[in-house]
Amino acid sequence: MKTLIYILLVGGFIISCNTSKTTVSKKNKTKKELAIASNDTVSIANDELEYEIIIIEPGFNFWLASRAKPEGFYSQQYMENRNYLYVTEWNNRVLQPQRYNSNLYELRIDYQPNIDYGYEVNYKLYNYFIYFQLNYKQQLTGFVPRI
Repeated sequence: MKTLIYILLVGGFIISCNTSKTTVSKKNKTKKELAIASNDTVSIANDELEYEIIIIEPGFNFWLASRAKPEGFYSQQYMENRNYLYVTEWNNRVLQPQRYNSNLYELRIDYQPNIDYGYEVNYKLYNYFIYFQLNYKQQLTGFVPRI
């Protein structure tokens, strides 16, 4: 594969002891919500461009379906520009494990701005970065992450 993008984060490594979390019983969740929450792996592959993205993150798929802006809200160019900035900072943090939590920034992301990955890849990657920043209280760029 020419380009291989892997984001592998396992939320079990990260435990926040400063926040209190409320639990929602399974009875209160709908079947659809439970199905989305149980599927924690998002995989996108395209044989034509020879790339693959694998995101393993508990809760991301549910967040993407329930809280992220719908597809079409942002233009592809907007997301490509933001993704390039986010990937650059992400890769800088991967190279500095003594400064940044190596459980958060495990693997380098190979994202090249001259390749058209398509709308779906940019949409999911962009939203993963937003989810990551909000969930782990990180700020990858000067832009405040928001939904």
